[in-house]
Amino acid sequence: MEDRCVIILNHTLPSGKAANAAAVMALTLGQRYPHFVGEPLCDAQGRAFPGLITSGVPVLAASDEQLAALYTRCEEQQLDRILFPAAGQQTTDYAALTAVVSETEATRWPLCGMAVVAEKKALRKLTAALTLFA
Repeated sequence: MEDRCVIILNHTLPSGKAANAAAVMALTLGQRYPHFVGEPLCDAQGRAFPGLITSGVPVLAASDEQLAALYTRCEEQQLDRILFPAAGQQTTDYAALTAVVSETEATRWPLCGMAVVAEKKALRKLTAALTLFA
């Protein structure tokens, strides 16, 4: 079975905040799943550049309610997920973020988005009702 990943953003995010949330979660995905990253890209002069992810990463849109339901379904299915709490866009101080989120159960965090890693078929089933983020 081949694992894939998807990024799901809160549909209310303006484009700049959505790009930020997707980028932060993508960095964490790359760190947690280095095998997703392909071989270096080389140009005609032999210069190597870091590889990119070898399969597409859909970026989907979801409401607060859909994000909460996805969180629950991922928990039930024991799927790996990366959460981006809304508090993460209210500070640039990571220690402050960890302090704020530690005061509330994760199921109650307002989310900018989440990234999910799962087998391809399970991921499609999980996200079938969602549309591309626009």
